[in-house]
Amino acid sequence: MTVPTNTVTEHSVIGTREDLADVIYNIAPTDTPFMNNVARTSASQVFHEWQTDTLDAAAANRAIEGDDPTAKTFSASTRLGNYCQISEKTVIVSGTSISSDQAGRANELSYQVARRGKELKRDMEFALTQNQASSAGGAGTARSLASLESWLATNKTSAGSSASGATTPGYSSGTVAAPTDASTNGTLEKTDIDAVIRSCWDNGGEPNILMCNSGTRERISELSGISTLQTDANVNQKTSIIGSVDFYKSNFGVMTVQPNRFQRDATLFVLDYEMFAVAFLRDIQMFELSKTGDNEKRQMLAEYTLVSRNELGSGKITDIDSTLGS
Repeated sequence: MTVPTNTVTEHSVIGTREDLADVIYNIAPTDTPFMNNVARTSASQVFHEWQTDTLDAAAANRAIEGDDPTAKTFSASTRLGNYCQISEKTVIVSGTSISSDQAGRANELSYQVARRGKELKRDMEFALTQNQASSAGGAGTARSLASLESWLATNKTSAGSSASGATTPGYSSGTVAAPTDASTNGTLEKTDIDAVIRSCWDNGGEPNILMCNSGTRERISELSGISTLQTDANVNQKTSIIGSVDFYKSNFGVMTVQPNRFQRDATLFVLDYEMFAVAFLRDIQMFELSKTGDNEKRQMLAEYTLVSRNELGSGKITDIDSTLGS
């Protein structure tokens, strides 16, 4: 049949709204297991401080009947600190974009704010779990917090006997230095994991988390001698773990194997979440910036730091070659 003259059809219309689903699918992960599972607390200064203490080693304790007691030598607690880091995301959206009927979202400004907020959360997880040193910053230089990997200086080992040269200076005189990686990566062994767990336990810790990136997670699965890696959801855990997957039964308790996309792939953490917290000088918040043109501006930021309540309770295996079959 012949189409009548001057009939408006889809073939002739310019600007027809695409047949897009009104949901934008974003595969970028927003899970932040470390930040989700440790405590939240407040900071009142840029340099946030706290104290740690320890008990005397157990020893023979026999008192003479009727004797006058002698006070033990006083031992002061240890004062630690970490700098608060500012992480931020800024959104600028034109007035036209805000007013237009956008496919996939009701309002472009709201969508971009939500998107950048998720990115900010991921950036924070990244900062908290890296090998970053603490720094007071200065004019034109941003402050930086000491990350998890930098704090863990006592219970540590490099993967396999081939890895050498790794150092972790830890906390000293108000700052935490960045660790030094080994010259070569080694093969992760079950004995590496067991040795660090035992060291944590000997130092008074009760770790129950193995946190690692994807490559190391797969290396754990292929370790020889692993017969107790299981997916038993009924295993009794000390704390409620968000996003737990599998369990590794060590000589000192059951460990949850927790994948984390944002930590370094060559590091396996042995953690007691109760020994860490994120302290906020300013919690995640959003500000409306001054209008300077035909647009809307928003800034989201957080000012925060990592509190290592006692690094003796946790540990790490570093310099892992996470290539399967290596």
